[in-house]
Amino acid sequence: MYPDHPHGPAQRVVEVHQPIPLPRLPVHPAPAVPIQPGTVSAVASIVLPDGRVVTGYAVDPAQPAPVTAKPAVSRTAVNIALGGVGFGAVCGGLFLLTSFIAALTAFITQLIILAAVIFGGFIAVQVLGAGDRRSGTTVNIRKAVIKRSHFHG
Repeated sequence: MYPDHPHGPAQRVVEVHQPIPLPRLPVHPAPAVPIQPGTVSAVASIVLPDGRVVTGYAVDPAQPAPVTAKPAVSRTAVNIALGGVGFGAVCGGLFLLTSFIAALTAFITQLIILAAVIFGGFIAVQVLGAGDRRSGTTVNIRKAVIKRSHFHG
């Protein structure tokens, strides 16, 4: 019954079918035909232990799909490794470049210091010259005494 039907409740007819057993047929075994080794016929027959014969087409066993050989190392890992090798090569070059710049800086610094020493020595010889002592400046240095944070000269 369907109570929500628009024309009112409807009756449903149900048919019940009972299985009917089949009569057992007499079994006649088929003669087994010997098969030549290496040849398979299109139709195969099998004799069951109770004497029944099952006949059907021979089915070749399913062949598994060929497995594609995977490389031992993934391509991503190879790319990362090659990138690391390239980065290492570049870093070696950068290290040599920075070493060269540091050496050049040290050389230029030594040249500047050498020039300052030579020029300063030249100026010192001119000012304190070994020439006439009377023309030089005399500086008197007195002993200074410091007492209680007061300078007495």
